[in-house]
Amino acid sequence: MRGSWRFARKILIGTVGVVLLCVGVAGLVLPGPGLLIMFAGVAVLALEFEWAERRVDFIRDRAMDAAEYGVATWPRILISAAGALGVAIAGVVWMVNPTIPEIWIIGPKLPFGGMGTGVGMEVSSLIAFYLLGYSYRRFHHNNRFRKKNHIDSP
Repeated sequence: MRGSWRFARKILIGTVGVVLLCVGVAGLVLPGPGLLIMFAGVAVLALEFEWAERRVDFIRDRAMDAAEYGVATWPRILISAAGALGVAIAGVVWMVNPTIPEIWIIGPKLPFGGMGTGVGMEVSSLIAFYLLGYSYRRFHHNNRFRKKNHIDSP
């Protein structure tokens, strides 16, 4: 019985981890926190698989480096905030699902238009704003990228 529970646990963790990885990859090209979801997938897989455990620290370090780099200058911060705001605005448009001109195979309604897509985009923008604020609080004042390149120096 113990062996079958371990096997079932391994299958469950593997399935959840792979699904999170696939959703994360989709989130790289669609609105959503793709890298964050991919990291969650690898972290879940690391619960059961040694190869994934060896990669968690590497991925976490790269994510922290990217977060620190992203808040090194004010233009980067403003571009990130504008991107999150754009996703939020697009989410509202997708929730309303207005009639649009027909262009080739698109129209008269937005592709994947509706409440589900719009809410997903709104959640993505909230996550982006939260992560931007977290990165700013954690990294902006003691940013090694800003110091190394003497950016924003008086």
